[in-house]
Amino acid sequence: MIELGKHIVENQVIDERLVDYCIGLFPQLSSKNAVKKALKRKELMINNQIGESHIWVKKNDVILLVDNETNLPHPFPLDIEIVYEDEFLVVIDKPSGILVNGNQFRTVENALIGKTRVSRELDAFKWAKPVHRLDSATSGLLILSKTLSAHQKIAKMFENRKIEKVYHAIIMGELTKEEGIIDASLNNLPAETSYSLIKSVPSLKSGFVSLIKLMPKTGRTHQLRIHCAGMGNPILGDKLYGEKGTVLLNKGLFLAATELNFIHPIFQTEINVKIKCPPKFGTQLLKEHRRWDKFKN
Repeated sequence: MIELGKHIVENQVIDERLVDYCIGLFPQLSSKNAVKKALKRKELMINNQIGESHIWVKKNDVILLVDNETNLPHPFPLDIEIVYEDEFLVVIDKPSGILVNGNQFRTVENALIGKTRVSRELDAFKWAKPVHRLDSATSGLLILSKTLSAHQKIAKMFENRKIEKVYHAIIMGELTKEEGIIDASLNNLPAETSYSLIKSVPSLKSGFVSLIKLMPKTGRTHQLRIHCAGMGNPILGDKLYGEKGTVLLNKGLFLAATELNFIHPIFQTEINVKIKCPPKFGTQLLKEHRRWDKFKN
């Protein structure tokens, strides 16, 4: 058993069960569903006992996030681009339509088995472990750790908002302002996203479609998708938060994590990793503009 995270309840908790208290407690547990899965896999412990959903949390309780896996998973055959790698961490370009990890075979974690170098550090994992998550439908940059110390430090950096994330998205419609901040809370938790317009093109279906840059200050579940939809500009291809009848089908979600900026947890050097928007972004903008030109002419 490997301890991935530790939390001591400092304040008196009123009427809150473990399954609810742990939401957002660690970067890996960004939603109630993620907490439930961790409890099912016996990855959450409280006061050195296996955690259960119904347990009431109280002051001075010690909550641990652990990794119980010891057997090397069977590798899932999928090409994944490795953007950065060293002895402590790896950054990959996650394809859209695939889970990061979980109780399934078709995951990023399984796809990387045998594709990254195993660390020679004393606290090395047998294979790279995701430190945070991207939605299955979202593509782009994802950090995985190779050692326990790197994992714990990067997780703490996410918790303290020390890792700057940049996304690109195509949204439906036209923005009323070229840049701004959305600070609408999610599930009674503060959530903040900065945005800026890059380009708008006319669209027959929605008047305009716009390529924008998104910079989340917090990391709530589906934050960017909900914030964009809340502005009246759902992300193109969003079947969950898009407007019924206007969702672009069979093209996937037009949301990608394109840049990460942080201080290396071991070397203390600046790490800046960037990738281009997926090719489908430019292709879709061109198609939308051509269709509009053809109809108008």
